[in-house]
Amino acid sequence: MIDQFLEFAQNHLVLVSVFALILLAWLAFEAKRNGEGGVTSGEATRLINREDAAVVDIREPKEFKTGHIAGAVNIPAGKLDSRMHELDKHKDKPVIVVCKSGQTAGQSMTQLKAAGFSRAAKLKGGMSQWQADELPVVRR
Repeated sequence: MIDQFLEFAQNHLVLVSVFALILLAWLAFEAKRNGEGGVTSGEATRLINREDAAVVDIREPKEFKTGHIAGAVNIPAGKLDSRMHELDKHKDKPVIVVCKSGQTAGQSMTQLKAAGFSRAAKLKGGMSQWQADELPVVRR
């Protein structure tokens, strides 16, 4: 099978090169996007404890009740625009956006930044990483 791949690559060098460039560009874009504006669990803990950061959990209420960060406000991602006024008192403070795995919080973080929350950040790895780091979770 490797022999067939190598033969194909030799016969279609331009096609394979273009594919490799697109793949590398996509991987670089995803790495930048996922790392942009994100904080680790440790950084989030510091922001919560020292700078009174607000935590906005954008998961659905059912997921939120299974476990969330203490003091988190549950505003599902689909309702963020209509409920953003609930966060107005936190505009000058850090706001940490939390989702299940850290993949969907970026869009909500962008919405918050556009609305004037200049210190909005997402939690890298989301609640999955928070729990993997064995940090406290509230279940109510």
